[in-house]
Amino acid sequence: MIVGGGVIGTSVAYHLTRLGWTDVLLLEQGTLSCGTTWHAAGLVGPLRASESGTRLVQYSAELYAALEAETGLATGYRNVGGLVVARTPDRMVQLARTAANATAYDMDCELVSPARAGEIWPAMRTDDLLGAIWLPGDGKVNPADVTQSLAKGARQRGARIAERVRVTGFDVAETPRGRRVTGVRTDQGAVEAEVVVNCAGQWAKALGDLVGVTVPLHSAEHFYVVTEAVAGVHPDLPIMRDPDGWTYFKEETGGLVVGGFEPEAKPWRSPDDLPYPFEFQLLAEDWEHFSVLMDEALLRIPALDETGIRKFYNGPESFTPDNQFLLGEAPELDGFFVGAGFNSVGIASAGGAGRALAEWIVAGEPQDDLVGVDVRRFAPFHADNRWLRARVAEVLGLHYAIPWPNRELETARPQRTSPVHERLAAAGALFGTRMGWERPNVFGPPVSSLEYSWGKPSWLPWSAAEQRATRGAVAVFDQTSFSKYVVSGPGALEALQWICAADVDVPVGGCVYTPFLNGRGTYEADLTVTRTSPDGFLLVSSSATTIRDLDWIRRHGGGVVARDVTEGFSVLGVMGPASRDLLTPLTDADLGDAAFPFATSQEIALGGVRLRATRMTYVGELGWELMVPVADALAVHDLLTGGGAVPAGYYAIESLRLEKGYRAFGRELTPDVGPVEAGLVFATALEGAKDFLGRTALVEHREVLAAGGPRRRVVSLVVESPEPMLWGGELVLRDGSPVGQVTSAAWGETVGSCVGLALLRAGGPVTADWLAAGTHEVDVAGERHAVRLSLKAPLA
Repeated sequence: MIVGGGVIGTSVAYHLTRLGWTDVLLLEQGTLSCGTTWHAAGLVGPLRASESGTRLVQYSAELYAALEAETGLATGYRNVGGLVVARTPDRMVQLARTAANATAYDMDCELVSPARAGEIWPAMRTDDLLGAIWLPGDGKVNPADVTQSLAKGARQRGARIAERVRVTGFDVAETPRGRRVTGVRTDQGAVEAEVVVNCAGQWAKALGDLVGVTVPLHSAEHFYVVTEAVAGVHPDLPIMRDPDGWTYFKEETGGLVVGGFEPEAKPWRSPDDLPYPFEFQLLAEDWEHFSVLMDEALLRIPALDETGIRKFYNGPESFTPDNQFLLGEAPELDGFFVGAGFNSVGIASAGGAGRALAEWIVAGEPQDDLVGVDVRRFAPFHADNRWLRARVAEVLGLHYAIPWPNRELETARPQRTSPVHERLAAAGALFGTRMGWERPNVFGPPVSSLEYSWGKPSWLPWSAAEQRATRGAVAVFDQTSFSKYVVSGPGALEALQWICAADVDVPVGGCVYTPFLNGRGTYEADLTVTRTSPDGFLLVSSSATTIRDLDWIRRHGGGVVARDVTEGFSVLGVMGPASRDLLTPLTDADLGDAAFPFATSQEIALGGVRLRATRMTYVGELGWELMVPVADALAVHDLLTGGGAVPAGYYAIESLRLEKGYRAFGRELTPDVGPVEAGLVFATALEGAKDFLGRTALVEHREVLAAGGPRRRVVSLVVESPEPMLWGGELVLRDGSPVGQVTSAAWGETVGSCVGLALLRAGGPVTADWLAAGTHEVDVAGERHAVRLSLKAPLA
């Protein structure tokens, strides 16, 4: 059962039937494409910030180009190409980085001069431009036609589509594993369903709220105009984007669609207050709000000053808190899937997103890396409508804002703070946010906000000092945002032995670094498991994956329950060669190597406070992670800083972990990468007899690689020169040819230059000898710099 007949819903129906599911019913409260789809601009630009996102939109373009031959209904797809222009040096750096990304993804993209940009787009003023990129793969479609063609394709394979049927609720049953959707209630009766897919666009949150499913999105007014005819404009005119002016342009019936993404958006009505019916409707014209876009459009295309306007479009579209869409099975309700919140890129994304969601439904788990759009990246507290309204005003403008590598969203903060937050602020912390938590990125002199830069930022010396303190003395890190779960009871060990790829059947007090793997033998999580009693375990994972991890354990743990204790405890990381000297006077516990070896955990008293100390590190130095009851965190933190520990932030952690070659989930470790590629087979039980989820696929993968052929490998990287600044995403070249991409990078103070990790693609084994035989470089905004690549970390 699919709820919603826009381009997303029809794409899911189409792809489910292509996968052999014919018992598919799509319900639409109005008529197909009558909600947000019909007034979309119809831009299809395949090149995205990540490879997974790029492949998704590439598939959309291929699908739209081929649909007419299959269904007999045209989609209006035209491969006209796209031009993105730059007015500022910072924008030119972004475009140069984008061109390098295109090379990494094997896509056509060319940096061009202002003069060449003017030849491609003659109606455009170019005297204020610094350059542009030309994207031959960009295209445009008619959104309503795409929707009808997808719907026909679904019908041809057996799907049924019922228009003017409004969903009013859902039926839910309790099962041993939790709640499961069993049907849909409508204004025309009830329908049983084993799977429900919520593709209701801006109405998706209200439907999710009916059954306690978190669908965090909020509508904003989105504007564009269609002009009268403009000289030189023709049907094959490329799409043109001027992000420094927040505007885009495409041809329509001899005139131009002029739209954009203004820096401060205008939120529409709350998700629980959307009108019904609302079919093929627009909102009131608001020329005052649109003027910021129109003024920039007149600057770029002077002919518009003498061109009439045919139509003003103001249509609401839904946006999510992080500008990425929502896809996947809801953790709160089995069988209930979401495909919504497409942030004004629904047309471009619909083909690939529909296929990805259909594959997820049929296979029972994602078949690609969908972490960035997974609905489980949000928690229930993200569904607050007032919070969403505050956030949406900023999110729309991110489309054309410069995508700074360390950009932090500014609105609707703070949500969650640690017990030591005020102490950190007083010490000069500049905060970032993850899963709602305010976390110190770096400490420095009083400034209002972080500086963003493609080069070395002003805060780099402050982070470098924190790195030196950690490597040379002792630092304290507020890691309260870590996700923390307790799994206990008679079935705990058996469940975790299956879910964890490493062997967690260790003595009480043992701490094991382990992944969760899926059935394809690739990463779903990266965490530590500490055995706290014969049948009790403490799991510590990354901040962003709380809901995802808990859902994975519930689905694969055979009935075991993981209890989220994240908010009950702070974590203070005491790291550095002087950490033992700092802690010893504060406790009666023996912290020596023999009594307290690495990868073990004990309950100790520190300054009179009972806490759990775990000798584990993400920075590669002697140290302990102290898990402290929230009520005692401030007292313990004061003891540590009073004893000489230097407060340090997450930018320092990033640098320190890369100098040691430690991988991170979501960067090096993804559902497209397994332990072999990651160089982390040692962190699994593959060499032993223990069975675990993903083992079969992992064994098969190793056998395939043993037979020879192409492969991938995560390697460490050191830039030869201290001058260039790397942020991650840079193209890696071997003997002048592209071979991969930097996954993470930062300034390494101990090494004296930028360090990182990169994912290489090779035609055979990636060995130390193979790496030594090549000359390697990174492309940093068009400039190439020599790098050393190694299977070993620079500070291994």
